[in-house]
Amino acid sequence: MQILCLGLSHQTAAVETRERFAIPDTELARALGTLGSLPGIAETAIVSTCNRVEFYAAATDVHAAMCSLLQFAAERGKCAPVVPKPFYALKGEAALGHLFRVVSGLESMVIGETEILGQVKKAYAAAAAAGSTGRNLNKFFQRAFNVAKEVRTSPAITRGPVSVGSVTVDLAEKIFGKLAACRAMILGAGETSELTAKALLSRGVKSIFVANRTFERAASLAAAMGGEAIRFDEAARRYPEIDILISSTAAPHAVVTRAQIAPVLRQRSGRPLFLIDLAVPRDIEPCVNDLDGAFLYDIDSLQAIAHQGMEVRRKEIARCETLIARHVGDFHAWLTTGRPLPSHAEPGTAEPSLNPAAS
Repeated sequence: MQILCLGLSHQTAAVETRERFAIPDTELARALGTLGSLPGIAETAIVSTCNRVEFYAAATDVHAAMCSLLQFAAERGKCAPVVPKPFYALKGEAALGHLFRVVSGLESMVIGETEILGQVKKAYAAAAAAGSTGRNLNKFFQRAFNVAKEVRTSPAITRGPVSVGSVTVDLAEKIFGKLAACRAMILGAGETSELTAKALLSRGVKSIFVANRTFERAASLAAAMGGEAIRFDEAARRYPEIDILISSTAAPHAVVTRAQIAPVLRQRSGRPLFLIDLAVPRDIEPCVNDLDGAFLYDIDSLQAIAHQGMEVRRKEIARCETLIARHVGDFHAWLTTGRPLPSHAEPGTAEPSLNPAAS
């Protein structure tokens, strides 16, 4: 049995490419079922976030399984049967090390960010619930979560901006200066939206509106943030009141259009409108950025700010890579020879349960 990974990320593909392959939560179970039925694949999991789409497989036949992954990706992206770059195809120790680095935040746009661990745990839980994982991927993902915990014992690796939300707010401050006079709206009430809202509040934003297709979720997040919940279909009517619009929904198409924003800008008397699109597929039509007074940034636009904190963390990355290499060797030996996995957990802690809900 060997572990394979076929994927693309912000490092290899622009957002307009990533959104072609993204798999929303509503389609995940079906996609896992399709992928798991293909030749050579015994177990599978899919990680689809704003910055990456990755297909993992435990393979009984490496060549057949990789061909199956390529076929699946090609059909998903409506492209040639042999998927070219920007995909990366990894197997064996390369695939093991890749996931260990991903969950540890070393492959993230913001090095050391913490959201990715929760996102991968959610993806793994979905795969386990769908019955697409087994002994090998269960152990692999649980080991990856253990590795992430060890990496995050380093305080330097998480110094500086450590989330997309905090980087977003850094950018808002570059445009507006202090945020005390700014009103913000969050479209979507998921984890990314919640972290961004917290970052805005920590910088003193005047008020926050929260809109979500499920109003109860919007109300819950707004209550926690001391903000105001509004119904999703009423959000556009409130655009003239805000200075910052941050969108992170799971919609398959744009929910903020040029036609909505153009009249809003005419009512603002020259005040800029700052829009951040954290969704993949994108929530905001790119042509909004052509409007005078609109400053639109998508997830790829945040990289320049994210890289500013790199020097602080660079020295720690080498130490983390050494730790990960040790785990890769141990797991590869377990996978190929059955040698017991040593415990690298801190004294007094146990290997995580194979139940994804326990992680």
